Amino acid sequence: MSDVAAPSLLDRAIRRITTVWRDMASGPVDEPIAAQMRACLEARGGEVSARNRAAKLAETYQALDDAGRKDFLRTLAAFDSDAEAVARAYAEVQAAADPAELAVAKADLRRALEPPRLKLLTQFTTIPDGRKFLVDLREFLLRLRKDDRLLAALEADLRGLLAAWFDIGFLELQRIDWNSPASLLEKLVDYEAVHAIRSWRDIKNRLDSDRRCYAFFHPRMPGEPLIFVEVALVKGLAGSVQCLLDEKAPVEDAREADTAIFYSISNCQRGLAGISFGNFLIKRVVEELSAEFRNLKAFATLSPIPGFRPWLDAQLATDEPGLLSDEEAASLGSAMPAPSGRESLAGIVGKKGWWREVGLRKTAEPVLVRLCARYLLVESNGKKRARDPVAHFHLSNGARIERINILGDTSEKGAKESATLMVNYLYDPAKIEDWHEDYAGEGKRNASTTVRRLARGWS
Repeated sequence: MSDVAAPSLLDRAIRRITTVWRDMASGPVDEPIAAQMRACLEARGGEVSARNRAAKLAETYQALDDAGRKDFLRTLAAFDSDAEAVARAYAEVQAAADPAELAVAKADLRRALEPPRLKLLTQFTTIPDGRKFLVDLREFLLRLRKDDRLLAALEADLRGLLAAWFDIGFLELQRIDWNSPASLLEKLVDYEAVHAIRSWRDIKNRLDSDRRCYAFFHPRMPGEPLIFVEVALVKGLAGSVQCLLDEKAPVEDAREADTAIFYSISNCQRGLAGISFGNFLIKRVVEELSAEFRNLKAFATLSPIPGFRPWLDAQLATDEPGLLSDEEAASLGSAMPAPSGRESLAGIVGKKGWWREVGLRKTAEPVLVRLCARYLLVESNGKKRARDPVAHFHLSNGARIERINILGDTSEKGAKESATLMVNYLYDPAKIEDWHEDYAGEGKRNASTTVRRLARGWS
């Protein structure tokens, strides 16, 4: 982005916090890592000493390169349960003679199974920004776990701790606006994962009076959003993200809006992958907006379809009968001459800026929308869940597929991922739980009559 942000926020944060840790730490800097870890576990001295040792260990980790960090984590992972103690405790479980004795034996087994590394990980929460340190540490672990079973076990332990510490009951919903600290606005720029923020003017437009932005925060990570959502207050369903993000468009009167459009949801902390906040965020924001604007009648998204174009390209490369009707094939061939309708459609969507040619757009639109309806409503990953990850997210959260929009995203990314199509997922507060149960229990994907009619014949 041209006119936002200079040095990396992460670099500045690391410099700040390692300075704090260095001031807290005590003892020789070159002490072996395993010895530092044992000192933390022995817990000599009082609480201040324990925090100083944890700060020193964190500082040691931050100073390492990737190879050194991997060795650090393997050393940490090696502080595992005592196999002999686990075996003795398990033998006591097997030998228990009555329910009371069995309950005690099981409790002893659980204690024996708990690895000392859990205590080490927990000690990091006592230092400034300790939770953020652990979140970033897990982000690194996630890149290593596939190739190292010992690190996979450590990652599983840390994930369990983070899931408990970042339970939804501990999170705080906050609105972000133009008066929020500049450091927080810079983080929106860094963390925006759906529609890149191009400038300060772009940020200001997204935070104007007819817009809203909300984020979840953890009280032990102030100023660090976990996930945020951007909302446009408009009249009717929005079908183009370029129109929503047009900085020259007039600001609308939010009090006259009848629809809230969620057009971007971004997870901010990669180290919290697999710990979901999105479903809670949408429901909380619906409650907030309903209380602020009594005139809102609909809550919907304008969402990308990141898997559609790859799926479409694969389908066009096969000989599946009935993918295109004879009429569609003939129409496509007239617009883009080729040996087959499949090759004609592939040629159209593969042409840069094809939607700017009226003839190509009018010919391709009904075919693309129909195939997209099949992709969203019928195609599966084999587990009764939608093939598209964004569709799965919204259907899991209790939305229905309301409308498919051609030219929804005409950016290079939108053309590459979804042939410019975007989807409105509708959140009806009165139906959210029912639609969630339909999808979670039976794999049923709720959709409007229009979208369902488009997919008829494929299910």
